[in-house]
Amino acid sequence: MNQSAVVMYATASCPFCVAARNLLHSKGVRWTEVAVDQQTEKRAEMMQRAGRHTVPQIFIGDQHVGGFDDLDRLEREGGLDRLLSDIS
Repeated sequence: MNQSAVVMYATASCPFCVAARNLLHSKGVRWTEVAVDQQTEKRAEMMQRAGRHTVPQIFIGDQHVGGFDDLDRLEREGGLDRLLSDIS
């Protein structure tokens, strides 16, 4: 899977970011992580792209998945594997 196909805007200390990392890792997904706590201009980019100010914000391909709760719901409903298979 192309690493840039999954992008997560995150901070180092956010527990929801940690949970999203763990879920993606458990699925064998590689992702590009954008550290908005270390690159303040990237937070503005995230807010423009996602329309949200909270982290994490996750994109798979061109689709904005949302935050960890959205990612987790997608996984529980069986949609995450389908979405990941579309970009592999």
